[in-house]
Amino acid sequence: MEKSNQIQIGMLGVIILMLLYMMFSGGFGGASSSSSKADRDAARASLNNNVANTTNNNANANANKPAEPAKPVGPLTSLEFSESEFDFGNITAGEQVTHIFKFKNTGKEALVISNAKGSCGCTVPKWPKEPIAPGKTGEIEVKFDSKNKKGKQTKNVTITANTDPANTILKISADVAPDPNAPAPATATPGAPTIQPVTTGAGK
Repeated sequence: MEKSNQIQIGMLGVIILMLLYMMFSGGFGGASSSSSKADRDAARASLNNNVANTTNNNANANANKPAEPAKPVGPLTSLEFSESEFDFGNITAGEQVTHIFKFKNTGKEALVISNAKGSCGCTVPKWPKEPIAPGKTGEIEVKFDSKNKKGKQTKNVTITANTDPANTILKISADVAPDPNAPAPATATPGAPTIQPVTTGAGK
């Protein structure tokens, strides 16, 4: 919307300058040629500025576009997980739980997993760094740290490999209950004196 408004304002400025140019060059015969030249130069400069602003806005818009999904590199293969989601169920805040996702290389080329990344720092995956031969299996370990978490939690793990598409998404979830042994937050002591703000200087 902001880009559209800028373009409209720029075009309006060009129209106004063209009208001024017509008035001074044709509508008033007494106008000097130097004044007409100055008007033409001003109109040309304004047009150039509008073109430059439009180009910059387009460049900024392209820069703000989300990154395209990773493209597979090298000979492609395929993998198949025995499960793509796992629910830890009810856990207590502060617990660290782990699940193993098992997969198989179902293609005809060696499977190379280049990266595995959790959607937050609380979700840490471990994956095999060596190539997985066709027909062979492997495991990805996902650890979830529930510290400072509460309620229903759902996290993603993105697996990047020489497959098409390059990214495979695994999901873990858990219901995190507060730790009953956690210290209670500090509260004001009943009957404690209230500290009043102190006013200084100008009010006296």
